[in-house]
Amino acid sequence: MRAFNHKLRQQILKLIDNQEKVTVTEIYVKLRIEQSVASQHLAILRKADFVKTERDGKFIYYTVNTQRMKDLNKFVGELLS
Repeated sequence: MRAFNHKLRQQILKLIDNQEKVTVTEIYVKLRIEQSVASQHLAILRKADFVKTERDGKFIYYTVNTQRMKDLNKFVGELLS
């Protein structure tokens, strides 16, 4: 919950979901943040298993872990009911 409960990380997840897969460069350019900030937040999301990575040559692409998001949604739904 803590990893998800941050406005910038939510924006990053939304961007990745809309684009299906993106690089860290695309993230920091589109969100107008520093590369180091984007990388730090992606590391938190990766550690919490909200994003998956896929290497293609020198590029690392990020995708949303949809199963993890479904699990979170189910958990929150159970808390609220």
